[in-house]
Amino acid sequence: MAAQLPEHFKCPISLEIMSDPVILSSGHTFDRSSIQRWLDAGHRTCPITKLPLPDHDPLIPNHALRSLISNYAPISPLHHPPPPHPQTLISTLTSPSSSVHSKIESLRQLARLSKRDSSFRRRLTESGVVPAVLFCIDSGDDSLREKALSLLLNLSLDDDNKVGLVAEGVVGRVVAVLMAGASDCRAVAATMLTSLAVVEVNKATIGAYPHAIEALVSLVRDGKGREKKEAATALYAICSFPDNRRRAVECGAVPVLLRSADSGLERSVEVVGVLAKCKEGREKMERFHGCVNILTRVLRNGSSRGVQYALAALNSLCCNSEGNVLEAMEAGVLEICLGLLEDDNEKVRRNSSCLIQVLRGNHRMSS
Repeated sequence: MAAQLPEHFKCPISLEIMSDPVILSSGHTFDRSSIQRWLDAGHRTCPITKLPLPDHDPLIPNHALRSLISNYAPISPLHHPPPPHPQTLISTLTSPSSSVHSKIESLRQLARLSKRDSSFRRRLTESGVVPAVLFCIDSGDDSLREKALSLLLNLSLDDDNKVGLVAEGVVGRVVAVLMAGASDCRAVAATMLTSLAVVEVNKATIGAYPHAIEALVSLVRDGKGREKKEAATALYAICSFPDNRRRAVECGAVPVLLRSADSGLERSVEVVGVLAKCKEGREKMERFHGCVNILTRVLRNGSSRGVQYALAALNSLCCNSEGNVLEAMEAGVLEICLGLLEDDNEKVRRNSSCLIQVLRGNHRMSS
Protein backbone atom coordinates (compact mmCIF):
# COMPACT_ATOMS: atom_id res chain seq x y z
CA MET A 1 0.00 0.00 0.00
CA ALA A 2 2.87 2.41 0.79
CA ALA A 3 3.93 2.50 -2.87
CA GLN A 4 0.44 3.60 -3.98
CA LEU A 5 0.24 6.58 -1.61
CA PRO A 6 1.58 10.09 -2.32
CA GLU A 7 5.26 10.58 -1.52
CA HIS A 8 4.62 13.31 1.06
CA PHE A 9 2.72 10.73 3.16
CA LYS A 10 6.08 8.98 3.78
CA CYS A 11 8.52 9.90 6.55
CA PRO A 12 11.77 11.27 5.02
CA ILE A 13 13.75 9.16 7.51
CA SER A 14 12.00 5.77 7.54
CA LEU A 15 10.39 6.10 4.07
CA GLU A 16 7.29 4.47 5.62
CA ILE A 17 3.78 5.92 5.73
CA MET A 18 3.58 8.22 8.77
CA SER A 19 1.25 7.22 11.58
CA ASP A 20 1.95 10.28 13.76
CA PRO A 21 3.35 13.12 11.59
CA VAL A 22 4.95 16.00 13.50
CA ILE A 23 6.51 19.29 12.37
CA LEU A 24 10.00 20.45 13.37
CA SER A 25 10.81 24.15 13.78
CA SER A 26 12.56 23.83 10.39
CA GLY A 27 9.10 23.39 8.87
CA HIS A 28 9.65 19.78 7.72
CA THR A 29 7.40 16.90 8.78
CA PHE A 30 8.55 13.49 10.05
CA ASP A 31 6.97 10.50 11.74
CA ARG A 32 7.21 11.09 15.49
CA SER A 33 9.01 7.82 16.30
CA SER A 34 11.63 8.40 13.56
CA ILE A 35 12.50 12.00 14.44
CA GLN A 36 12.49 11.17 18.16
CA ARG A 37 15.09 8.45 17.54
CA TRP A 38 17.13 11.00 15.52
CA LEU A 39 17.03 13.50 18.38
CA ASP A 40 17.66 10.86 21.06
CA ALA A 41 20.81 9.86 19.16
CA GLY A 42 22.22 13.32 19.88
CA HIS A 43 21.55 15.01 16.53
CA ARG A 44 20.70 18.71 16.82
CA THR A 45 20.10 19.49 13.15
CA CYS A 46 17.15 19.02 10.80
CA PRO A 47 17.72 15.78 8.82
CA ILE A 48 16.70 17.58 5.61
CA THR A 49 18.10 21.13 5.84
CA LYS A 50 21.05 20.22 8.11
CA LEU A 51 20.46 23.53 9.90
CA PRO A 52 20.75 23.62 13.73
CA LEU A 53 17.63 23.09 15.84
CA PRO A 54 16.87 24.92 19.10
CA ASP A 55 17.22 23.04 22.38
CA HIS A 56 14.00 21.23 23.33
CA ASP A 57 12.56 21.76 19.85
CA PRO A 58 8.80 21.06 20.15
CA LEU A 59 7.34 18.35 17.92
CA ILE A 60 4.13 19.93 16.65
CA PRO A 61 1.39 17.49 15.54
CA ASN A 62 0.60 17.86 11.83
CA HIS A 63 -3.11 17.21 12.18
CA ALA A 64 -3.91 18.21 8.59
CA LEU A 65 -1.50 15.65 7.08
CA ARG A 66 -2.55 12.97 9.56
CA SER A 67 -6.16 13.49 8.49
CA LEU A 68 -5.24 13.24 4.79
CA ILE A 69 -3.38 9.97 5.38
CA SER A 70 -6.23 8.59 7.47
CA ASN A 71 -8.87 9.47 4.88
CA TYR A 72 -6.73 8.09 2.05
CA ALA A 73 -6.14 4.73 3.75
CA PRO A 74 -8.93 4.16 6.29
CA ILE A 75 -8.40 0.41 6.44
CA SER A 76 -4.82 0.64 7.61
CA PRO A 77 -4.50 -0.72 11.18
CA LEU A 78 -2.13 2.16 11.95
CA HIS A 79 -4.92 4.72 11.67
CA HIS A 80 -8.15 5.18 13.55
CA PRO A 81 -10.87 6.69 11.36
CA PRO A 82 -12.59 9.67 12.96
CA PRO A 83 -15.98 9.06 14.55
CA PRO A 84 -18.74 9.33 11.92
CA HIS A 85 -20.75 12.12 13.52
CA PRO A 86 -17.91 14.70 13.87
CA GLN A 87 -16.56 13.77 10.43
CA THR A 88 -19.94 14.38 8.87
CA LEU A 89 -20.05 17.81 10.47
CA ILE A 90 -16.52 18.56 9.28
CA SER A 91 -17.41 17.50 5.73
CA THR A 92 -20.29 19.96 5.79
CA LEU A 93 -17.83 22.78 6.47
CA THR A 94 -15.76 22.09 3.33
CA SER A 95 -18.45 20.95 0.90
CA PRO A 96 -19.13 23.48 -1.91
CA SER A 97 -22.79 22.44 -1.84
CA SER A 98 -23.27 23.26 1.88
CA SER A 99 -25.26 26.39 2.66
CA VAL A 100 -23.97 29.04 5.07
CA HIS A 101 -26.78 28.08 7.45
CA SER A 102 -25.77 24.39 7.47
CA LYS A 103 -22.13 25.33 8.08
CA ILE A 104 -23.10 27.59 10.98
CA GLU A 105 -25.18 24.78 12.47
CA SER A 106 -22.28 22.31 12.12
CA LEU A 107 -19.90 24.75 13.80
CA ARG A 108 -22.42 25.37 16.58
CA GLN A 109 -22.74 21.63 17.27
CA LEU A 110 -18.98 21.07 17.19
CA ALA A 111 -18.42 24.01 19.56
CA ARG A 112 -21.06 22.69 21.96
CA LEU A 113 -19.59 19.17 21.96
CA SER A 114 -16.01 20.39 22.36
CA LYS A 115 -16.59 22.96 25.09
CA ARG A 116 -16.24 20.61 28.06
CA ASP A 117 -14.86 17.40 26.57
CA SER A 118 -11.07 17.33 26.11
CA SER A 119 -11.14 13.85 24.56
CA PHE A 120 -13.62 15.08 21.96
CA ARG A 121 -11.36 18.08 21.24
CA ARG A 122 -8.45 15.71 20.68
CA ARG A 123 -10.51 13.54 18.30
CA LEU A 124 -11.59 16.66 16.43
CA THR A 125 -8.07 17.97 15.85
CA GLU A 126 -6.92 14.54 14.76
CA SER A 127 -9.83 14.45 12.30
CA GLY A 128 -8.48 17.52 10.50
CA VAL A 129 -11.06 20.01 11.70
CA VAL A 130 -8.70 23.02 11.82
CA PRO A 131 -8.23 23.50 8.03
CA ALA A 132 -12.02 23.18 7.63
CA VAL A 133 -12.61 25.86 10.28
CA LEU A 134 -10.01 28.16 8.71
CA PHE A 135 -11.85 27.72 5.40
CA CYS A 136 -14.97 29.08 7.10
CA ILE A 137 -13.06 32.08 8.48
CA ASP A 138 -11.74 32.82 4.98
CA SER A 139 -15.32 32.90 3.64
CA GLY A 140 -15.81 36.51 4.77
CA ASP A 141 -19.25 35.82 6.28
CA ASP A 142 -19.19 37.34 9.79
CA SER A 143 -21.77 34.93 11.27
CA LEU A 144 -19.73 32.00 9.99
CA ARG A 145 -16.51 33.60 11.21
CA GLU A 146 -17.82 34.11 14.73
CA LYS A 147 -18.90 30.47 15.08
CA ALA A 148 -15.60 29.27 13.56
CA LEU A 149 -13.57 31.40 15.99
CA SER A 150 -15.63 30.10 18.92
CA LEU A 151 -14.80 26.52 17.93
CA LEU A 152 -11.09 27.36 17.59
CA LEU A 153 -11.23 28.99 21.01
CA ASN A 154 -12.56 25.74 22.48
CA LEU A 155 -9.82 23.73 20.74
CA SER A 156 -7.20 26.09 22.21
CA LEU A 157 -8.28 25.20 25.76
CA ASP A 158 -5.78 22.32 25.66
CA ASP A 159 -2.13 23.43 25.86
CA ASP A 160 -1.14 20.61 23.49
CA ASN A 161 -3.24 22.25 20.78
CA LYS A 162 -2.01 25.83 21.19
CA VAL A 163 1.29 25.45 19.32
CA GLY A 164 -0.33 23.23 16.69
CA LEU A 165 -3.04 25.81 16.00
CA VAL A 166 -0.40 28.48 15.41
CA ALA A 167 1.51 26.10 13.11
CA GLU A 168 -1.65 25.53 11.06
CA GLY A 169 -2.08 29.24 10.31
CA VAL A 170 -4.60 30.38 12.89
CA VAL A 171 -2.78 33.63 13.80
CA GLY A 172 -3.01 35.07 10.29
CA ARG A 173 -6.76 34.47 10.12
CA VAL A 174 -7.30 35.91 13.59
CA VAL A 175 -5.36 39.07 12.74
CA ALA A 176 -7.37 39.48 9.52
CA VAL A 177 -10.58 39.34 11.57
CA LEU A 178 -9.19 41.85 14.09
CA MET A 179 -8.55 44.26 11.24
CA ALA A 180 -11.75 43.82 9.24
CA GLY A 181 -14.31 41.69 11.09
CA ALA A 182 -17.59 42.57 12.76
CA SER A 183 -17.59 43.70 16.40
CA ASP A 184 -18.43 40.31 17.97
CA CYS A 185 -15.88 38.57 15.73
CA ARG A 186 -13.12 40.97 16.75
CA ALA A 187 -13.79 40.38 20.45
CA VAL A 188 -13.57 36.58 20.03
CA ALA A 189 -10.46 36.97 17.85
CA ALA A 190 -8.71 38.97 20.59
CA THR A 191 -9.69 36.33 23.16
CA MET A 192 -8.24 33.68 20.83
CA LEU A 193 -4.84 35.43 20.85
CA THR A 194 -4.96 35.58 24.66
CA SER A 195 -5.56 31.84 24.81
CA LEU A 196 -2.76 31.02 22.34
CA ALA A 197 -0.34 33.32 24.20
CA VAL A 198 -0.51 31.11 27.30
CA VAL A 199 2.31 29.12 25.65
CA GLU A 200 5.58 31.08 25.75
CA VAL A 201 6.73 30.24 22.22
CA ASN A 202 3.42 31.51 20.84
CA LYS A 203 3.93 34.94 22.42
CA ALA A 204 6.99 35.48 20.25
CA THR A 205 5.25 34.17 17.14
CA ILE A 206 2.15 36.32 17.61
CA GLY A 207 4.16 39.44 18.46
CA ALA A 208 6.30 39.07 15.34
CA TYR A 209 3.29 38.47 13.08
CA PRO A 210 2.63 41.47 10.80
CA HIS A 211 -0.04 43.83 12.19
CA ALA A 212 -0.98 41.57 15.15
CA ILE A 213 -0.05 44.02 17.92
CA GLU A 214 -1.04 46.99 15.77
CA ALA A 215 -4.53 45.51 15.30
CA LEU A 216 -4.95 44.99 19.05
CA VAL A 217 -3.85 48.57 19.80
CA SER A 218 -6.35 49.86 17.21
CA LEU A 219 -9.07 47.80 18.85
CA VAL A 220 -8.33 49.30 22.27
CA ARG A 221 -8.54 52.74 20.67
CA ASP A 222 -11.58 52.32 18.41
CA GLY A 223 -13.49 49.29 19.67
CA LYS A 224 -16.58 48.99 21.82
CA GLY A 225 -16.65 47.87 25.45
CA ARG A 226 -16.04 44.13 25.11
CA GLU A 227 -13.62 44.57 22.18
CA LYS A 228 -11.50 47.05 24.15
CA LYS A 229 -11.33 44.78 27.18
CA GLU A 230 -10.43 41.64 25.20
CA ALA A 231 -7.85 43.51 23.11
CA ALA A 232 -6.19 44.94 26.24
CA THR A 233 -6.17 41.48 27.82
CA ALA A 234 -4.48 40.04 24.71
CA LEU A 235 -1.87 42.83 24.78
CA TYR A 236 -1.16 42.08 28.43
CA ALA A 237 -0.61 38.38 27.65
CA ILE A 238 1.56 39.04 24.60
CA CYS A 239 3.64 41.79 26.24
CA SER A 240 4.74 39.55 29.07
CA PHE A 241 7.29 38.53 26.40
CA PRO A 242 9.92 41.34 26.60
CA ASP A 243 10.50 41.83 22.83
CA ASN A 244 6.80 42.50 22.33
CA ARG A 245 6.85 45.49 24.69
CA ARG A 246 9.00 47.46 22.27
CA ARG A 247 6.75 46.40 19.38
CA ALA A 248 3.67 47.60 21.24
CA VAL A 249 5.29 50.95 22.02
CA GLU A 250 6.24 51.35 18.34
CA CYS A 251 2.59 50.71 17.41
CA GLY A 252 1.51 53.68 19.54
CA ALA A 253 0.18 51.63 22.45
CA VAL A 254 1.20 53.97 25.29
CA PRO A 255 -1.06 57.00 24.55
CA VAL A 256 -3.93 54.71 23.53
CA LEU A 257 -3.69 52.72 26.76
CA LEU A 258 -3.32 55.78 29.00
CA ARG A 259 -6.39 57.45 27.46
CA SER A 260 -8.29 54.19 27.79
CA ALA A 261 -7.21 53.85 31.44
CA ASP A 262 -8.31 57.43 32.07
CA SER A 263 -11.72 56.48 30.64
CA GLY A 264 -12.08 53.67 33.16
CA LEU A 265 -10.70 50.56 31.41
CA GLU A 266 -8.50 49.14 34.17
CA ARG A 267 -7.23 46.34 31.96
CA SER A 268 -5.29 49.03 30.10
CA VAL A 269 -3.53 49.96 33.35
CA GLU A 270 -2.21 46.40 33.58
CA VAL A 271 -0.64 46.72 30.12
CA VAL A 272 0.83 50.13 31.06
CA GLY A 273 2.42 48.49 34.11
CA VAL A 274 4.08 45.91 31.85
CA LEU A 275 5.20 48.43 29.19
CA ALA A 276 6.78 50.60 31.91
CA LYS A 277 9.36 47.83 32.36
CA CYS A 278 11.03 48.77 29.06
CA LYS A 279 12.98 51.96 28.36
CA GLU A 280 10.94 52.80 25.25
CA GLY A 281 7.69 52.48 27.19
CA ARG A 282 8.88 54.74 30.00
CA GLU A 283 10.08 57.38 27.55
CA LYS A 284 6.68 57.47 25.83
CA MET A 285 4.92 57.72 29.20
CA GLU A 286 7.14 60.59 30.30
CA ARG A 287 6.24 62.46 27.11
CA PHE A 288 2.50 61.88 27.61
CA HIS A 289 1.05 64.89 29.40
CA GLY A 290 -0.80 63.83 32.55
CA CYS A 291 0.53 60.25 32.73
CA VAL A 292 1.41 60.45 36.46
CA ASN A 293 -1.96 62.06 37.23
CA ILE A 294 -3.84 59.31 35.38
CA LEU A 295 -2.00 56.62 37.36
CA THR A 296 -2.60 58.56 40.59
CA ARG A 297 -6.35 58.59 39.91
CA VAL A 298 -6.22 54.80 39.54
CA LEU A 299 -4.48 54.63 42.95
CA ARG A 300 -7.32 56.64 44.48
CA ASN A 301 -10.28 54.98 42.77
CA GLY A 302 -9.19 51.71 41.14
CA SER A 303 -9.70 48.07 42.03
CA SER A 304 -7.01 46.18 43.90
CA ARG A 305 -5.55 44.81 40.64
CA GLY A 306 -5.64 48.23 38.98
CA VAL A 307 -3.86 49.78 41.97
CA GLN A 308 -1.23 47.03 41.87
CA TYR A 309 -0.29 47.79 38.25
CA ALA A 310 -0.53 51.57 38.65
CA LEU A 311 1.98 51.26 41.50
CA ALA A 312 4.23 49.09 39.33
CA ALA A 313 4.16 51.68 36.53
CA LEU A 314 4.84 54.57 38.91
CA ASN A 315 7.72 52.63 40.47
CA SER A 316 9.35 52.19 37.05
CA LEU A 317 8.78 55.83 36.10
CA CYS A 318 10.03 57.30 39.37
CA CYS A 319 13.10 55.07 39.55
CA ASN A 320 14.25 56.50 36.24
CA SER A 321 13.22 60.16 36.40
CA GLU A 322 13.51 62.79 39.12
CA GLY A 323 10.89 64.84 37.29
CA ASN A 324 8.38 62.02 37.71
CA VAL A 325 9.21 61.89 41.44
CA LEU A 326 8.41 65.59 41.85
CA GLU A 327 5.18 65.21 39.87
CA ALA A 328 4.16 62.18 41.94
CA MET A 329 4.89 64.02 45.21
CA GLU A 330 2.78 66.98 44.07
CA ALA A 331 -0.06 64.61 43.13
CA GLY A 332 -0.08 63.14 46.66
CA VAL A 333 1.23 59.70 45.71
CA LEU A 334 3.34 59.38 48.87
CA GLU A 335 0.30 59.88 51.15
CA ILE A 336 -1.74 57.38 49.11
CA CYS A 337 1.06 54.79 49.35
CA LEU A 338 1.31 55.22 53.12
CA GLY A 339 -2.40 54.41 53.36
CA LEU A 340 -1.95 51.35 51.12
CA LEU A 341 0.59 49.75 53.46
CA GLU A 342 -2.37 48.21 55.30
CA ASP A 343 -4.07 46.91 52.13
CA ASP A 344 -5.32 43.30 52.02
CA ASN A 345 -3.44 42.64 48.76
CA GLU A 346 0.16 41.60 49.50
CA LYS A 347 1.40 42.84 46.10
CA VAL A 348 -0.20 46.24 46.68
CA ARG A 349 1.54 46.48 50.07
CA ARG A 350 4.89 45.46 48.61
CA ASN A 351 4.64 47.82 45.60
CA SER A 352 3.56 50.67 47.89
CA SER A 353 6.54 50.09 50.18
CA CYS A 354 8.94 50.10 47.21
CA LEU A 355 7.45 53.30 45.80
CA ILE A 356 7.61 55.03 49.20
CA GLN A 357 11.36 54.29 49.36
CA VAL A 358 11.88 55.63 45.83
CA LEU A 359 9.88 58.81 46.51
CA ARG A 360 11.51 59.54 49.87
CA GLY A 361 15.02 58.74 48.64
CA ASN A 362 14.83 60.84 45.49
CA HIS A 363 12.95 63.64 47.23
CA ARG A 364 15.68 63.96 49.88
CA MET A 365 18.38 64.02 47.19
CA SER A 366 16.60 66.76 45.24
CA SER A 367 15.86 68.87 48.34
